[in-house]
Amino acid sequence: MLQFFAKYKPFAIVLAVLSIVIIYGMYTALKPVPKLKVYQPADFDPELVDSTLQHVKKYHTIPDFALTNQNGKTVTQEDYKDKIYVADFFFTTCQTICPIMTDHMLDIQEELREDREVLLLSHTVTPEIDSVAQLKKYAMEKGVQDEKWNLVTGDKKQIYDLARKSYLVVKDIPGVNTYGMIHTENFVLIDSKKRIRGLYDGTDPEEIKRLLGDIAILKGEEE
Repeated sequence: MLQFFAKYKPFAIVLAVLSIVIIYGMYTALKPVPKLKVYQPADFDPELVDSTLQHVKKYHTIPDFALTNQNGKTVTQEDYKDKIYVADFFFTTCQTICPIMTDHMLDIQEELREDREVLLLSHTVTPEIDSVAQLKKYAMEKGVQDEKWNLVTGDKKQIYDLARKSYLVVKDIPGVNTYGMIHTENFVLIDSKKRIRGLYDGTDPEEIKRLLGDIAILKGEEE
């Protein structure tokens, strides 16, 4: 009996290894691939969405825009074409949540320093204060990489419309009809098709970890 098993031992080992490979392959093939939700205006808190879009449940994308960055360069959708990016709204003189948000955006910049497929985009909500020179000063103080991260200013109505009708991350100031904005702490993840794929609390370190994880998932989707 022992001689019999000894004779077929190599075959049994090969069969066992082959079985493990097959089982693992089947498990991998059947295991669901993580995929991020595509967000629509109807998925958001109505306070963050322009009243004309609160009912929209599909096909929402970020429209074309033309703003000016910290180097005086015009930034448009072409600069983000086929890229994944993280967007937020801030202002340089903010002393509350903005410094925390900026620090966390810097963490993302550092984590993805060599990744050319992921960019960052921060819009000022006080363009009347945040001139190109002011943004440049802020960028230099914080360590912003120009090739990675645009801080943009421009026409206040355009910024307001982007915030309320595109990224869905600011609230109106009650009683103010001249594009008054209260920006939130939210970071927004945008895919290469200009769709919203995630919303994160930019003041929470755990949310930044989740954002980085979701970027990895999104990159897997787009391969």
